Amino acid sequence: MATKEPKKTNSGRKIPGPTNPMVTPLLTDQYQFTMAYAYWKSGKHQERAVFDLYFRKNPFGGEYTVFAGLEECVRFIANFKLTEEQIDYIKDNLSVSCEEGFLDYLRGIDCSDVEVYALPEGSVVFAKVPLLRVEGPLAVVQLLETPFINLVNFASLVSTNAARHRFVAGKSKTLLEFGLRRAQGPDGGIGASKYSYIGGFDATSNVAAGMLFGIPLRGTHSHAFVSSYMSLDEIKDKALRKKDGSSTCQDFVSLVGDWLRKIEVMRSGVPNFCAVALALSDLGYKAIGIRLDSGDLAYLSCEIRKLFCSIEKEFGLPGFGKMSITASNDLNEETIDALNKQGHQIDAYGIGTYLVTCYAQAALGVVFKLVEINNRPRIKLSEAVSKVTIPCKKRIYRLYGKEGYALVDIMTGEDEPPPKVGERILCRHPFRESKRAYVVPQKIEELLRCYCAGTSDKNEEILPPLKDIRERCIQQLEQMRPDHMRRLNPTPYKVSVSAKLYDFIHFLWLNEAPVGELR
Repeated sequence: MATKEPKKTNSGRKIPGPTNPMVTPLLTDQYQFTMAYAYWKSGKHQERAVFDLYFRKNPFGGEYTVFAGLEECVRFIANFKLTEEQIDYIKDNLSVSCEEGFLDYLRGIDCSDVEVYALPEGSVVFAKVPLLRVEGPLAVVQLLETPFINLVNFASLVSTNAARHRFVAGKSKTLLEFGLRRAQGPDGGIGASKYSYIGGFDATSNVAAGMLFGIPLRGTHSHAFVSSYMSLDEIKDKALRKKDGSSTCQDFVSLVGDWLRKIEVMRSGVPNFCAVALALSDLGYKAIGIRLDSGDLAYLSCEIRKLFCSIEKEFGLPGFGKMSITASNDLNEETIDALNKQGHQIDAYGIGTYLVTCYAQAALGVVFKLVEINNRPRIKLSEAVSKVTIPCKKRIYRLYGKEGYALVDIMTGEDEPPPKVGERILCRHPFRESKRAYVVPQKIEELLRCYCAGTSDKNEEILPPLKDIRERCIQQLEQMRPDHMRRLNPTPYKVSVSAKLYDFIHFLWLNEAPVGELR
C-alpha cells in the first residue's frame, strides 16, 4: 500500500501518512460530522476537550491485552487534512443543510493543536486503563473517535491473539503467520501480519507485509508443486553446483536416488525428503526441515524425529537429527496446548485462520469517552457499572513487587503527587467500595507518554521501529505473573484508582445522578 510524503509536525518531525491509503478523515461514521456541525453551530467547536480511549474487558477470556495501532494513529493525525473533494462529498451527503461557514471551517482544520498521550505500542494493558488520552478542540477530537477505535481495535486484538499463541507454544518454538489467504481482505491480511509479529510471531508468508514492515519471510510450497510433476524425467536441469563452488554434480537426481535406496522404507514422503537432504549434504548444503499438514501431528513428529536421529547415527551426519519439523493445518491455542500434553517433536507452527481472523473473538470493544471539557471533569453514568467512565485527566502508574512482577495499575488525578518506591499506597477499585489493598511498590513506571505535543512545549516520544515494539511486547509479557497469563481461569489483574480519585469519582457520580421521587 502506498504511503504519502512525510509531513512535519510542530516539533519538526517528519511522519509519513497512514500505511493504508484508505485511512483518511472520511474513514469515520457520518454522525461524527453531524456532531462536529452541531458543535460549530453552537460555538462549542473550539472548547478544549479530553477523551480517553480504552476497552472494558480483556479478550479471549484472558487477563491481559497487547496494545497496538499507536503508530498508525500518530501517522493519521500528523497528516489529517480534508481535501476539497472530500468536503464536497460531506456537503452533498450530510443529513443537515450545511452553511458555507462550516465547510470553510472544515477546510481549515488539522490536528496541529491536538495532544496525544499513550502507552508505548507493544505494552501489556488492562481493561479500564486509558491506552490513549487525546486533548484538543472538541470538534476536531470528535472526528478522531472512529478512526482511532478502528486503528487500535483490530491491531490490539491480533497482537493479543499472537501473544497468547506464543505463550502456549513456548519461547523455543518458531511461530509462522500463514494467514493471508484466510484474512478479511487485503488490509486485514497486511494488518494481521504486522500485529502478529508484534505479538511474538517470528515470520510471515505475506510478501507485501515483509516489504512494508521488514518482517522476516518464511514459507513452504503447496501440494500443486509436487503433483504437477509426473516423473523425474520432467526435471530438465539435473546439475547442482557444490555450495563452495569447487565442482558440480552433473546428476543430482541420481545422487538422491542412491541415498533413497539406503534409507529404511516408510509409507510417507519423509524418505524422499531425507534422500534429498542427504544428497544436498554431500554438496555442502543443509536442508531446513519438513512440514506436517495432516494426520496425527504429535505421533508423526515423534516418528520422524526418530528417523532423523537414526539417519544421523547411521551415516555420521551431525545435526541431521535436529532438523526442523513444522506443523500446520488449522492450528490454534487449543490444538497447540493439546499437542504439548500429548508430547511431540514439533519445532515450528504455521498458523493462519484462527490467528488472523481472531476466530475466538470478533472485536476488542474499544471505546472513546469524553472525560473533561474546558477543565471541567465529565462522567458517563449507566445502570451497568462497567460502562461508567472514570472522569478527568489522569496519570497512570504500574506498580511492581519485590519479585519484579507487575502488581497493579493505579490511576491518579493529574495534579496528585506521584507514588513513591517503598511507600505504602492505598489502591482502590474504582466502583466497589470493599475492594481495596495497600501496596508497597519496589518499582514504579509511569505509563502515559507524549506522542503528539500539539501547541504545548512537551517533548514528543519518537516512534520506534517495529522490531523494538515487538521486543517491548516480549519483555512486558515476561514481567507478568504466571497466574495472570495462564489460559484457563487466570487471576484477575488489579486496576485501581487512588483514594483521592476514588472519592472524586463518587462525589461526581452522586452530583450528576438524578434523584428519584416517590409519590
